[in-house]
Amino acid sequence: MEKSCSALASDLSSNSSNLNELTLSYNNLLDSGVKLLSVGLMNHQCKLKTLQLEYCSIGEKGCSALASALRSNPSHLKELNLNYNKLGNSGVRLLSDLLQNPHCKLKQMLLCNCSFGEEGCSVLALALRSNPSHLRELDLNDNYPGKSGMKLLSDLLQYPLCQLKKLGMCNCSIGEEGCAALTSALKSNPSHLRELDLSYNKLGDSGVKLLSDLLQDPQCKLETLQLYNCSIGEEGCSSLASALRSNPSHVKELDLGCNKLRDSGVKLLADLVEDSQCKLKKLLLENINIEEQGCAALSSALKLNPSHLRELDLGNNYLGVLGVKVLSHLLGDPKCKLEILQLYNCRIEEKGCAHLTSALRSNPSHLRVLNLSCNKPSVSEMKLLSNLVQDPRYKLEKLDLFVLY
Repeated sequence: MEKSCSALASDLSSNSSNLNELTLSYNNLLDSGVKLLSVGLMNHQCKLKTLQLEYCSIGEKGCSALASALRSNPSHLKELNLNYNKLGNSGVRLLSDLLQNPHCKLKQMLLCNCSFGEEGCSVLALALRSNPSHLRELDLNDNYPGKSGMKLLSDLLQYPLCQLKKLGMCNCSIGEEGCAALTSALKSNPSHLRELDLSYNKLGDSGVKLLSDLLQDPQCKLETLQLYNCSIGEEGCSSLASALRSNPSHVKELDLGCNKLRDSGVKLLADLVEDSQCKLKKLLLENINIEEQGCAALSSALKLNPSHLRELDLGNNYLGVLGVKVLSHLLGDPKCKLEILQLYNCRIEEKGCAHLTSALRSNPSHLRVLNLSCNKPSVSEMKLLSNLVQDPRYKLEKLDLFVLY
């Protein structure tokens, strides 16, 4: 590996090099390999724009060499991926010195699961505050920002020059207090952010209510909102649905999987999706404890406004015969443009599969992916569904029928 890194460093230093993107992810570079690579990165002949170093066993020493090299030659790199390396607080501090360099033009910085906490997040936020106008994507998933880190990050987000479009804070131990700081900051500067991932945080209904205040702001332009496994119940779902109904045209992707919405919560979502102004393209509702009444209400609502949705995930719910029947009516509608449908482990049996097959045969041109794994179709229905993949009139490309008996 050291020989390879030395050779790459030589190529990066060459005045004839046209290399713009370098991907070394999932290689065991270690700190020693990154030090060798950094010799090439610091050379002013190097014009690299994208550097992918995910899962490369990089620690503080490697991060120090990398940051030093990029400080020497900061103006070209636009994307840096350091996900799943053990940078720690000290490593992130070194990177922060790079970020506050006025010549640094990084647009994307990915630091998922890099083993840093409150201190690292604080210095990172302060560095970005001093040079905020270039960064468009920041991934802090699976780290622990703590109270002070969240406060300083929130200060950054409300800074008028901050133009972040994508923020990942999945599994960051954010509770109601952190959610309050975050949403308050975004309300002060709402027009830039397009994607927000707060999955695997215990926001609860109270946290989602705070987030809903942001969503109903007409200046809010969020297009993707991920709230998977956030301890949301019917009350939080009600606040969210109400906020999105008052400002429905921007959100294109909504993930509420693994929350306890139940039928009552889904009926509130149904009121949103039937609104003609709702432009949702992707709705993910895996494992939300809905049964046939909730599925029927959602499917009926989508039938009133069917032309936008492209992906629907209802996996790990009990849809029942009625739910599948109404969903099939939606699929058979010529205006329905669904391309991806996830119905794994929904306890769908022969009659339900027959409804689905009939619907797909009557409206063949859109669905590309259908996941019916861990259900119980009959052998004859499995054969009919499999034939759809072979028939050139149908667009079905991927069919999962793994059956558990």
